[in-house]
Amino acid sequence: MGSGQSSSAEPVTSPDYLRHQTDGSKADISESERLKHARRSMAAAGQTGCPKAAERADQQRSKVSEGCSGCPMDGESVNPLNNELDHPNQKPAPGQPFPLPLTREKSSIPKAGTNDTWTYPSPQMFWNAMLKKGWRWEEDQLTEKDMDNIIRIHNANNEEAWREVLKWENLLHPECAEPKLKSFKGDAKKITPRARFRNLFLGYDLPFDRHDWIVDRCGVKEVQYVIDYYDGGAVDPQSKLFTILDVRPAFNDLGNIWDRMVGFKSICNLSLLIGVLNSIFWE
Repeated sequence: MGSGQSSSAEPVTSPDYLRHQTDGSKADISESERLKHARRSMAAAGQTGCPKAAERADQQRSKVSEGCSGCPMDGESVNPLNNELDHPNQKPAPGQPFPLPLTREKSSIPKAGTNDTWTYPSPQMFWNAMLKKGWRWEEDQLTEKDMDNIIRIHNANNEEAWREVLKWENLLHPECAEPKLKSFKGDAKKITPRARFRNLFLGYDLPFDRHDWIVDRCGVKEVQYVIDYYDGGAVDPQSKLFTILDVRPAFNDLGNIWDRMVGFKSICNLSLLIGVLNSIFWE
């Protein structure tokens, strides 16, 4: 069950990476820094609710979601993988610097209440959703290739998070053959007690993002999972991933508290067993 470290958790305040443009190696660094800067600024966007102040400051930006202004109302159908309505805006945004694909990919994550899986947003939907939350692409100087990598990171992180959820579910609740994702919420500014403790007493950086997933356990119970997103350091040159996830049941009811205790005890026992085997066979 995921546990992450990080090398930097505070949002980057100035695009210093733009200075690195003179040779091949610096261009690689520049791409990595652009991706990290954009990922953090997207996570931080819109964390105070609907970006009404930003919309007033820039009326043109408020038009990026025609037919769907403001935050989604309770009761409307929302896709938990991108927090957008089921009738998405696929139109290019005003001032958009390059065209974006409209195609959407199917995830492997089962959708609660159906026999289907969730569908990821298209790059255009993702762009529009971030603008609606207050993100400013000009501050990140993204290229078309960067945006493609960000979509890959977004989707890969969701897939990894679901695999971590399944580790908990399969270990502690094998009676449910197919747990499903019901809903999702992100709040980068809401620091979990675990993340705060690790920061204050163990020296870890704070996560740059936090998500809460509601999982339907075969119709018997809905359980909340918490996902902290940490900066893992270098950007992988192939996958472009740099995030380490810490995924665990939320500390919000007795059932989840018990699961946390049993789960971490299992991890400790496994680590002890591996250490013993190492000492016998490899040391």
